[in-house]
Amino acid sequence: MNKSDIDIAAISARFGLPYKETIEDSDVDPAFLEKLPLPFVKANMIFPLKMEEKRLLVALSAPKDMFALDDVERMLSVHVWPVLSPPQQILNAIHRFYERISGSAQDVVEELSGESLEAIAQQWEEPKDLLDLTDEAPVIKLLNSLLFQAVKEKASDVHIEPFERRVDVRFRIDGVLYPVIAPPKIIQDALISRVKIMANMDIAEKRLPQDGRIRLLVAGKDIDVRVATVPTAFGERAVLRLLDRKGGLIGLEDIGLQAKQVKVLESLLLQNHGIILVTGPTGSGKTTTLYAALNRINSNERNIITIEDPIEYQLNGIGQIQVNPKINLNFANGLRSILRQDPDIIMVGEIRDMETAKMAIQASLTGHLVLSTLHTNDAPTAVTRLVDMGIEPFLLSSSLSAVIAQRLMRVLCPDCKEEYAPTEQEIAMLQRYNLKKLWRARGCGRCFKTGYQGRIGIFEFMQIDQSLRTLLLKNPDSTTVKEYAVAGGMKTIREDGLEKAATGVTSLEEVLRVTQID
Repeated sequence: MNKSDIDIAAISARFGLPYKETIEDSDVDPAFLEKLPLPFVKANMIFPLKMEEKRLLVALSAPKDMFALDDVERMLSVHVWPVLSPPQQILNAIHRFYERISGSAQDVVEELSGESLEAIAQQWEEPKDLLDLTDEAPVIKLLNSLLFQAVKEKASDVHIEPFERRVDVRFRIDGVLYPVIAPPKIIQDALISRVKIMANMDIAEKRLPQDGRIRLLVAGKDIDVRVATVPTAFGERAVLRLLDRKGGLIGLEDIGLQAKQVKVLESLLLQNHGIILVTGPTGSGKTTTLYAALNRINSNERNIITIEDPIEYQLNGIGQIQVNPKINLNFANGLRSILRQDPDIIMVGEIRDMETAKMAIQASLTGHLVLSTLHTNDAPTAVTRLVDMGIEPFLLSSSLSAVIAQRLMRVLCPDCKEEYAPTEQEIAMLQRYNLKKLWRARGCGRCFKTGYQGRIGIFEFMQIDQSLRTLLLKNPDSTTVKEYAVAGGMKTIREDGLEKAATGVTSLEEVLRVTQID
């Protein structure tokens, strides 16, 4: 309990008012929420709870807020009774409950009549009229509803895709795209233009791809939205990537690494030299893993500098540099400058070319710990990819500490996952686990009928021990490297996924979808 909470408890005792330290779901009757507008409860910092002894309990944070209780009585036609509660509890309750009852984007689309669609289309034909729209304009309500719904459903991307006779809007949730709405074709240009205005992009330029950013506050969450538009045959297509600025950082134990792997990685992160690579396709969580690693070793005694494209999350105490091709600030040039900043630890967003690869290897050999990513399908292939880029095998053998390949796999919803007896084919696939049951997705309201909720990483952790260093000097192919690593105890990505399926974390179907056949 912080000082302000103690003060409120003291005020409660002084005035003889009930005090509620936390507001739980069981304390609230949602029937009253729809009759009290969200702006009203937020402005007055009050929140309706439930009826007790023919009186509606209303949470407020200070006795001065009681003036709003008269308005509540008038709106709801009930007698009310004040209950003091910490302001943060009231704010959390407002965000939590009002996001559940807010209308979806589909509701907004259904409200649009034929006349209003024509008006929108005419109003948005000329760029000079765009800024005159108020927040009540239907297209603004539609985009706001889409963004709110995307945050509520924990979507990572919003796709606005124009076709010849329709416009499709899809959300990417846990790595899979789901159709959301199909707004009328007539408001396509208005919708894209509104996105571009919010992202500070040139609304008059429709022939070239553009990039921009939007900063949102949705239900108390600070959301960073990266916007990219491209011209297509049927109009501009937009993709909005949503990043929760506060919710993106997680610990090494939470990303899916096994306890033994976390311990090995922590020991490698304490070294003052070497290079640790994280590999995998786009969207496999590589950056999240690197951030988790940096967060673990971040301290006042270390100078940590990163160069990224783009900077996805702000890390306190770490210097972060944004790549800018327009002024020739690429990974190689940025890394060259970082080495003159007396760094202890360097993170390079991605090794894309020979120059960046050589500088990263050189930095790791001269007393710096380097973390970076590479686009390869598995850990052993990273070795041959670097050699193909022009890195000499003896340099690779001396500098490489570990390669971690990863994928993201959906986690079964804990509320609706169901057990079933595995088939003979599934038993054969998982024979080492002696399984008598597996779990599969079913779907419920909490997981939006998908059967899955959230994602977790599956990993291939290849630590470069002395036998592998000796092997790398011989410039082996990736198959040979993999055979050596597996013989030394490395689990493949699929094996890690199968272990998680055997323990009920995910379904066997999801493992087979995400992983490749070894």
